[in-house]
Amino acid sequence: MPRKSTRTGKFKLKTHRATAKRFKLTGTGKLMRTKIGKGHLRRHTSKRTKRLFSKLIEVQGKSIIKRIKRLVPYLRKYKYNPPA
Repeated sequence: MPRKSTRTGKFKLKTHRATAKRFKLTGTGKLMRTKIGKGHLRRHTSKRTKRLFSKLIEVQGKSIIKRIKRLVPYLRKYKYNPPA
């Protein structure tokens, strides 16, 4: 979604903030995401399972990666997630 044009006539793109908070881009260019099930109802879950939730996994699928990169155009500018 373009904003007002700058002096050079180019547009600034808005970053989709929810997507920027959920994904990270590694130095080699892999798109990583967190696992599901980390939010709540974890009292009866074993410590091993909770520990496995903390690891990141790679995003699979070219169409999904393309969609995410369109939502977060400046993800490469930051080492990890952009500052909130």
